[in-house]
Amino acid sequence: MDEKTIYKRNLWCFPLGTVGRDMLYVLVSNFLLTYIMFTRELTNSQLGAITAIMVAARIFDALNDPIMGNIIERTRTKYGKFKPWLVAGALSTTVVIIFLFNTNLTGWPFITAFGISYFAFSITYTMNDIAYWGMIPALSRDSNARDTFTSRATLFAGVGNALASVAIPVFTAGAMALGGSTKSGYGYMAIIIGILAPAFLVITVLGVRENRDDMKLPPAPLSFKKIISTITGNDQLLWISFCFLIQETGSMIIVGGLGSTYIYFTYGYRGGLYSTFTLVGMSATAFLMIFYPVISKKLGRIKLMGYLACISIVGSVMMVLSVMMSGSMAGFWVLTIGYMLGSFGQYGYYLIMMISIVNTVEYNEYKYGTRDEAIIASLRPFITKLSSALVVMITSISYMVFGVTEFTNKISTYENQAASGAITDEEKLDAIDKVLATVNGDQTVGILFVMVILSLAMMLVSYFIYKKKYILDEKEYARICDELAKRK
Repeated sequence: MDEKTIYKRNLWCFPLGTVGRDMLYVLVSNFLLTYIMFTRELTNSQLGAITAIMVAARIFDALNDPIMGNIIERTRTKYGKFKPWLVAGALSTTVVIIFLFNTNLTGWPFITAFGISYFAFSITYTMNDIAYWGMIPALSRDSNARDTFTSRATLFAGVGNALASVAIPVFTAGAMALGGSTKSGYGYMAIIIGILAPAFLVITVLGVRENRDDMKLPPAPLSFKKIISTITGNDQLLWISFCFLIQETGSMIIVGGLGSTYIYFTYGYRGGLYSTFTLVGMSATAFLMIFYPVISKKLGRIKLMGYLACISIVGSVMMVLSVMMSGSMAGFWVLTIGYMLGSFGQYGYYLIMMISIVNTVEYNEYKYGTRDEAIIASLRPFITKLSSALVVMITSISYMVFGVTEFTNKISTYENQAASGAITDEEKLDAIDKVLATVNGDQTVGILFVMVILSLAMMLVSYFIYKKKYILDEKEYARICDELAKRK
């Protein structure tokens, strides 16, 4: 098979594999805390325990990513070094997720089972995630080709994200909840998505042809020193990782639980509303998913980041101003369109950060003579998971400060009564509406300000650090690649 044919084949088979993966990740990262809040009655100590478990697991997971990257780097099989871990991670993650969202345990026994399952998820999903994104440098060394692979993969990841973000609220909250309650709705969605994730990944495993030239060399011994030296010795990797951590934390605050809680508290306990909010909010990002390579090539990353920051500022102002029409559909649409603009800017930054991390592979080869693709690629999920830990902390602290559990515990009671058949769906929804009518306006405004102002501030901080410290612009990257070609 010639190189052009392989490129075209990879351009479809690689990104298609992430659709189900991202649906599964959205279920856990964006809705797990919401699932717990609206299906379990929690004391502050139990909410604190859940928060501690999620933060500890995320930190553990983040620290585990470079180790997994090193293990993948040493893997030598006839199927390559990436694909065996893709399969093992996908299948084991499905088992963990189906259990986590279908257990009937409550109280502290649930907290214990949750802790075990959540740590298990951290391990199993890492196998899959590091292997998947670690393949990009092995698909091409050409900068424009990598931009295309990255943007195409994030496009299909966005499709999975959108499908999950729309379907999960619709079928877990309100009148359309599968099985008649939020609890059963999440259980069914976990089973469906758990099956789709490995099904889509089969396309990547069977269809992708990656470059395996580096596998001709004997694997280096597993070394923590190697992991640390690769990360700390690459100054550009360190700076871009720091920028990405700040930006990713800010971008995830809204979808990490605060956004759905704000929508339910302000506009009603209807899953369709939050689905509309996320669908419209993410719709503009499809433009970037498709046209990012062309736009980035024309404008350059730094100039593009400036434009994206301005768009996000406008969106954030609209979201804040929506409070003046709080509770009305006009306010909902101002909020939603504002989120769409803010999300557009944040997603553009995400693409830039992703590609900037990948480009440090050649910088590493330029300085030290080794590419260390899997170790460097492991920094992306490392940062994503570390930022998700920060988001959990921010979300849980916000819930405690604004007294959210006072209302979600009551909602959980009615949800469980509906699940057991003690009350009808109509009675459940009427009772929940009465609970939400007692929410104080100051509480919802507080949630809105946390998720909008903090998100924008973190984006702007990452922009200024990137502009000042990251030197691998298009011109410098091309120079390094030319130098590497001369050496060979």
